[in-house]
Amino acid sequence: MIPTTTLSRLTSALPFWLSLALLPLAWIGVTQGGWTVLLLPLATWYLFSALDAALGLNLDNADPAASDADLLYYRMVTIAWVPLQAMTLFGVIYVATRSELGAWELIGLFFGLGVLTGTVGINYSHELMHQKDPRERMLGDILLAMVMYSHFRSEHLRVHHLYVGTPRDPVTARYNEGFHRFFPRVVRQSLTSAFAAEAAMLARRDLPWTDASNPFWRYAALQGGALLLALILGGPLGLALFLWQAFIAIWQLELVNYVEHYGLTRKHLGDGKYEHVKPQHSWNAAHKASNWLLINLQRHSDHHYKPDRRFPLLQNYTQADAPQLPYGYPIMTMAAMVPPLWRRIMNPRVKRWREMYYPEITDWRAYNKGANPLPR
Repeated sequence: MIPTTTLSRLTSALPFWLSLALLPLAWIGVTQGGWTVLLLPLATWYLFSALDAALGLNLDNADPAASDADLLYYRMVTIAWVPLQAMTLFGVIYVATRSELGAWELIGLFFGLGVLTGTVGINYSHELMHQKDPRERMLGDILLAMVMYSHFRSEHLRVHHLYVGTPRDPVTARYNEGFHRFFPRVVRQSLTSAFAAEAAMLARRDLPWTDASNPFWRYAALQGGALLLALILGGPLGLALFLWQAFIAIWQLELVNYVEHYGLTRKHLGDGKYEHVKPQHSWNAAHKASNWLLINLQRHSDHHYKPDRRFPLLQNYTQADAPQLPYGYPIMTMAAMVPPLWRRIMNPRVKRWREMYYPEITDWRAYNKGANPLPR
């Protein structure tokens, strides 16, 4: 249950504000240099992994009928993050390009900033883009523009949520598809599928893709503004560092996307139709600390069940209802970078998932070929 008094509401929301403690690490790195430029990835990956091991799982569920007043302090962190990230990212560009940091220090520092803007920033944009308030959706767009991945909003809302677990969803990682093959494929296909989805929506209104209501014009303007600001503040070097952190942020996002649905498919019903999305079509993790960092993104099955449900209300699913990851996303994304290790961890779990939910399918190779779900 989410508490109802002001103090208890604030207290219960505070763990999700831990992400704000990461922002000063960027300033320490740019002012101190040396090994401190690596504080951001060290904290984001390893500190939260250690906290997961120490703190264990959170299996409690909030009342999904909680009021907006109950959620105020939860919402505030996603809103406050937007200006704080912008000030940190562009402020560090300004300082770094006037500092005596060496080339490797700059590369390491903006690698860490990309980990931050990808792990936290894009995740918060994901929360904001799902809300009904257009002001929150615009804040989500601003975050995505800072990593040059604005089309993620269209791809996620218009493609992924509709077609997850089917061949029409670029973001669903295929069984046995290593991340190093997945990454270039999804970067390419998500852009084209997002644009095609928006163009198709306009066509249903008898409008061309060039119409001003196409959100890709807004995406281009916001991204152009971010590029220009980086250039003004840091010159060509600042622009290069900005693009480097954007690439790392995209890599971080797609690592998470890879983990979330790896090898999970919806049953093909014939005539190009698939079963409805169910909790069984997303990997979940109940690890407490990484869910604080990722604002309950690891309760992914419930997110697909109720996409507009705010993060503190997302429900936990047990092994009986949805597949569970052995570790939180920080460890699982690191494992995904080593395909043999990833397959050793995850392929047996996919096979058990198949036996549990689709025991009638005994030959998945033949099924994939005949029914045309995701290729093996």
